[in-house]
Amino acid sequence: MEKDLKHTDSTASQSGITSESDEINTKPEKTSSGPERFRATTSTRVVTADSVQAEEVPTIPIGSLETINALQPEVSIHSVASTRSVRMPAPLVVQPSEYRRTPKEWLQVWIDGIRPSYLPLSFLPALLGTVLAWTPSISAQNPFGRFHLVPFVGMLISLLFLQLGAHLVNDYYDYLRSIDTSNALGPGGLIQQGLVKPSRVLTLGLVLLVLGALFGLIVASAGGAVLYLFGLIGLLCAYFYSAPPRALASLGLAEVVAFLLFGPLITMGAYAIQTGHIIYSTFVYSLPLGLLAAAIIHINNMRDIEGDMHAGKQTIASLIGIPWSRIWLLALLLGAYVVLVFLAIPHQGPHLILIALWTFPLLVLIISGVMRTDTPASLHMIMQQALKLETYFTLLLAVALIILAFLPVLPHLPAHILPF
Repeated sequence: MEKDLKHTDSTASQSGITSESDEINTKPEKTSSGPERFRATTSTRVVTADSVQAEEVPTIPIGSLETINALQPEVSIHSVASTRSVRMPAPLVVQPSEYRRTPKEWLQVWIDGIRPSYLPLSFLPALLGTVLAWTPSISAQNPFGRFHLVPFVGMLISLLFLQLGAHLVNDYYDYLRSIDTSNALGPGGLIQQGLVKPSRVLTLGLVLLVLGALFGLIVASAGGAVLYLFGLIGLLCAYFYSAPPRALASLGLAEVVAFLLFGPLITMGAYAIQTGHIIYSTFVYSLPLGLLAAAIIHINNMRDIEGDMHAGKQTIASLIGIPWSRIWLLALLLGAYVVLVFLAIPHQGPHLILIALWTFPLLVLIISGVMRTDTPASLHMIMQQALKLETYFTLLLAVALIILAFLPVLPHLPAHILPF
């Protein structure tokens, strides 16, 4: 029985026969020497597989092979062992350790890192305050007025050093607090991109702040004791804007600091440098610039709202959200134009300053853009437009004040001074 089963299995395996189902039955078998034993019998239903035709293997005549073997290659091959040198193409990606920047490239890196595009925030109120101090001194007896050039230049240098130092210090402390680490539209990124060591950025920032303070002390001697107070406030705000233990920018005070520094403080300080005192009208004229500067900083915070919330930085934008931030921005922008109209409407007011309303189309463009988008890239472009808005607004306001000062004097000017 066992031999028959083995024979059947081997025959099936050799002939390609497969069993689909097996049924095993047990039947008792009597033996003479003992009790009944059970004998296993197997009933198999076999299904034979379809026959498969072997694939025909294409062959090549031996004569063709001999002909191919006899052919010579069309391009001759020579060994490179005897050549003097082999020029390899330049790699597409260069390892950082193998790359050395030229002085021109390093200069561009630092220029991008110090963010010179924000310098108008300091220079524009200084220009307006100087114009407000210079134009009243223009008269028929003194057609060019009294303008002190050296203190003016010293003030600009001081503001330059203070603002650039504040930018670098801000980058350093933002790096320590993991703010804007992955924000390509944020700060200069000298540290975030691994271009400059953090300690070097902080050192240079502090050096610039010290230089700005020294120039400020020299310039403040021309304006009296109030300028020393303004300079001290400006220096403290420049450092503690982002420095611990309680950074002003992280307490929701960024717009307040921008309004005070880039509005009344610098405008009235520039006026005091030229005249030695401060008047109330200078403060009123400084309000539009302070409001526009606060609007620019607010757009910046709207752009960085997601990263600031992850880093635990509290700004007005992160506290009230994008919808209410749009309303707050609208109040800041329109507030600047309300103050302008308030100055020009009175009967004896300087009506010509209303030429600053020529910037109104750009204002509408900024407002419509903010209302329609909340993406960081779009808000960054809107912030650049807001910088242009403040620049045009201030320049037109200064030009109007200069024209108003020279109009009464023109008939009294000597003939050889007039250009016509």
